[in-house]
Amino acid sequence: MVTIRYAEGKGWYDARVEARGPIPMDPASAVLHYGQEIFEGLKAYALADGGVGLFRPQANAQRFVTSAERMSMATLPEGLFLGAVKELVKADRQWIPTSTEGSLYLRPFQYASEAFLGVRPSQEYLFVVIASPVGAYFAKGVKPVTIWVSSDFTRAAPGGTGAAKCGGNYAASLAAQAQATEHGCDQSVFLDAVERKYIDELGGMNIFFVLDDGSLVTPALNGSILPGITRDSLIKLAEASGRTVTERPVSIDEWRVGSLSGRIVEAFACGTAAVLTPIGTVRSHDGEFTVGDGGTGPITAELRQSLMDIQWGRAEDPFGWTVRV
Repeated sequence: MVTIRYAEGKGWYDARVEARGPIPMDPASAVLHYGQEIFEGLKAYALADGGVGLFRPQANAQRFVTSAERMSMATLPEGLFLGAVKELVKADRQWIPTSTEGSLYLRPFQYASEAFLGVRPSQEYLFVVIASPVGAYFAKGVKPVTIWVSSDFTRAAPGGTGAAKCGGNYAASLAAQAQATEHGCDQSVFLDAVERKYIDELGGMNIFFVLDDGSLVTPALNGSILPGITRDSLIKLAEASGRTVTERPVSIDEWRVGSLSGRIVEAFACGTAAVLTPIGTVRSHDGEFTVGDGGTGPITAELRQSLMDIQWGRAEDPFGWTVRV
């Protein structure tokens, strides 16, 4: 793992690559009491030509800074973030799977490590990067998921921390996920916290809708939605292939009516772990409906394959997204 420490007045120091192991922590560490913590997720890929690549790590570094600023934490310079990730990938290169859709998952995170009790920003932080080999998200092939519409819980509100990648957002999603499981669903989707009618995102993924004319619609970033890197990549990829992508509010009623009328023919969630996940059925207290034929739509499959081909170096990367290590 990589560890880098920070102290106010001293800055970032003591950067090292060392054996992964427990981290000593004082019971008064600020993160345990006031929740100053952020993280990122990205992957290292065994490229088709035998090299190793990272997918848009600069975007992760930039979002890490934005998250830190929102949580009143010391910001890690983007160059230091990238250097830490690259050094760990170099050290763990032989752990990168070469199996189909296998990769080395990287988890950079930062937390308040100062020992004190008091509501103020910490003056000490620890930045860490750990890694783990992962296989294909769908071991038996891509499978459409069933989504539960969370009407009892919200993920984030305007002015909150929804656009920051902090642990509290995910903790807040767990009750809704448990409810989704109780109703036989794979994931929950959140509505906006103000009107309770517009789609925000899933517990850990952004969402897209495919219309019958081949265009795509995704909820606009509103301060409550995480600006996903996969989301942004898909927008650019779709537009480059000639498709229109619109970012705007989408209500749950529009999704339901559009699916029943045939206006909305596909829907999918996207994120680092699963890349693209087709949504087959949507269930709520008001009943359920099917998106398209309930299977993986052709545009969803096309976008998923196109993005993965770039990530694993099987296709040309016209965007310059791949960073070789």
